[in-house]
Amino acid sequence: MDPTKDRLVSRRGFLTVAGLGAVAAVSGCSSASRARISSLTAFSGGGSYGNPRYKAMYGRMVDHGEVIPAVNLSRVPERYLRREVADPTGEKPGTVVIDTSAKYAYYVMPGGRAMRYGVGVGREGFGWSGRAEVRAKKVWPTWTPPKEMIQRKPDLAEYASGMPGGIMNPLGARAMYLFQGNRDTLYRLHGSPEYWTIGTNDSSGCIRFMNQDIIDLYDRVKVGAPVLVQAGAYV
Repeated sequence: MDPTKDRLVSRRGFLTVAGLGAVAAVSGCSSASRARISSLTAFSGGGSYGNPRYKAMYGRMVDHGEVIPAVNLSRVPERYLRREVADPTGEKPGTVVIDTSAKYAYYVMPGGRAMRYGVGVGREGFGWSGRAEVRAKKVWPTWTPPKEMIQRKPDLAEYASGMPGGIMNPLGARAMYLFQGNRDTLYRLHGSPEYWTIGTNDSSGCIRFMNQDIIDLYDRVKVGAPVLVQAGAYV
């Protein structure tokens, strides 16, 4: 068997624990600048899965040498695709608001507008809510399973020193780390190759985005940006 395929199969088996990257020890990846899709900003209003803007936003990307496959839009409810909307949160521009009940993330912009993204949230019992700030941002971060997880899943011992960033990494293309004062909340906003889980409670505490969306949000958010996570029902 091709050893490269072997490694990919092995990593694929760990994608279901993506949310547990919340307790990961993470480091950044240095690489060349990425090829950017010109229409990575969202459009306003409705549309359909056949709209070329959706296809451009969620098309194949080459990012820091990693190939991000195109999203199969038929597997993601249309309401969770990125779009600009009237800001429903009342928070100041630059704030990220996560509505865990509606499975939306909002990046508040000037002029009463917001960029809205669909997200996946933690299963019942693993969630976290409150105010925090983005203290660090990482590109293609390393994922390190906690000791408790390795005890439950001994096969993960292979990654005790960290799984390098890459398309099969549970933290996806980007991660942002939330702190309250000097305390790490162990809560992350991060990408995921499992785009079909957007809109579900299929992670263990973290907020997961489609990789194309976390890249867009990452480029907007500054270190120090305020974050509010709550069941806000901003719909």
